Amino acid sequence: MSKRHSAKYKLDRRMGENIWGRPKSPINKRQYGPGQHGQRRKSKVSDFGLQLRAKQKLKGYYGNLTEKQFRRTYDEAARRKGNTSENLISLLEARLDAIVYRAKFVPTPFAARQFVNHGHVLVNGKRVNIASYRCSAGDVIEVRERSRNMALVLEALQSGERETPDYLEVDTKHQSAKFIRAPELAEVPYPVKMEPNLVVEFYAS
Repeated sequence: MSKRHSAKYKLDRRMGENIWGRPKSPINKRQYGPGQHGQRRKSKVSDFGLQLRAKQKLKGYYGNLTEKQFRRTYDEAARRKGNTSENLISLLEARLDAIVYRAKFVPTPFAARQFVNHGHVLVNGKRVNIASYRCSAGDVIEVRERSRNMALVLEALQSGERETPDYLEVDTKHQSAKFIRAPELAEVPYPVKMEPNLVVEFYAS
């Protein structure tokens, strides 16, 4: 098991929630944290602790973001007009790897980054291998023709584990998706409650 997968399962248990809503999550069996102290009684969490947890959960959900990348995304959200927490979600969901995951071309956000990095994805007909590439409204994202019969892709498309959101127009037959618009928080199908307002408080404090 890779470090990335191992960290993924630890995150579920540390948060005490099934972050990605997957049936294989260890939290379905053991609802306590990882490690030898995981079963200790939980003490009251401070405001800072709640903010840090919200940040770790949101950052961890996207699977592949470093602290530097996540902070940079927050800084841009703060510079934009409007609600910073809504802007943050819009920017995260406009990432190419996030769209590949939402369109059900792959089973997990972790697989989405690798899938993009390995050159299996086209944006408006051109190959893009940068997972953090930011898509714009109207962009068409598709799986390269020679990658469409990969077991990973076929399995993900046939999975009933999650639905595709309304801000994507997905053509399963041609394995393509149109990014209609940047979503609001309420439209994003997170399996658990995300609190970007606490993330904003974390960085603003």
